[in-house]
Amino acid sequence: MKRDQAEAVALQALGWLIGRDDRMAAFLSWSGAGPEALAAGARDPAFLGCVLDYVLQSDDQVIDFCDATGLPYGLPAQARAALPGGDLPHWT
Repeated sequence: MKRDQAEAVALQALGWLIGRDDRMAAFLSWSGAGPEALAAGARDPAFLGCVLDYVLQSDDQVIDFCDATGLPYGLPAQARAALPGGDLPHWT
């Protein structure tokens, strides 16, 4: 996956989070970002990677996001791998 495609998936995930107050509040708490940081973050590939990291924490979130957007379930992980920090090994 190319980086611009990965960023598009992450922007969809950010939009999906913004549309769900409970999940958005949990994301902001988890990430430490404030609501004012979202606009700048939407242009930052590292922040977009953080958005996908958050979505990928839970199978239920991945399923909800993909069902809401019509994306294949494996696409968020593929997109994450194409963004900064996505190539780091996972030790779990």
